Amino acid sequence: MDYTSSKKPLNSEKSEYILPFIGMHPEKAQDDTESIFKLIVENNEKISGVGEIGLDHTYTNSDEEFLKQEHVFRTQLSYAEKFRKPVSIHSRKTLDEIFKILPSYNIPTTLLHWFDGSKKQLQQAMDLDYYVSFGPVTVYSKDKQVLLSKANKDKILVETDGPVRFSRCFENKTAQIDFIPSIVFCASKVLHVNYDELCDVIEQNSKRFLIL
Repeated sequence: MDYTSSKKPLNSEKSEYILPFIGMHPEKAQDDTESIFKLIVENNEKISGVGEIGLDHTYTNSDEEFLKQEHVFRTQLSYAEKFRKPVSIHSRKTLDEIFKILPSYNIPTTLLHWFDGSKKQLQQAMDLDYYVSFGPVTVYSKDKQVLLSKANKDKILVETDGPVRFSRCFENKTAQIDFIPSIVFCASKVLHVNYDELCDVIEQNSKRFLIL
């Protein structure tokens, strides 16, 4: 998210279950960015990836601010390219811009986190060999379920996107790791595959994305 939140996983005890990604979220792109750039460089052997990075007009008030956001995004992509790290990308209503930028960088693997594009944009993502992730809202959103059904199975990941709160069956609770089985169960029904089989597919997808 920013420098402070990126330092937390680096200072945590090492665990096989925690693979730290660090990066400057587009919401924070107008802040001091040099510190996060330095953090990525100095810890490139410790981190598993760069993210969550990306573009989002919601967090800009002028063309100049969006250009700054794009500069921050491109700089972090260049580090991911240099250090051969996966990237997790925030792409709310900016997928077309991101599709133009990403091919300029040789990134090992790319995740379009919380995919929220159109069917056409989803196909573009599949053609570009990107991963897409689906979160708790997939359990009750028909639109998300349609997108999920059209994604390549070997490019699907799931996530919580905490600390966001989710309504309906999640009772407005803050997203937590135990939401994941519900998301996978829903996905298994949408994709017409066995739950355990889909768990295996997602595990293998995760390993490929994370280059494990």
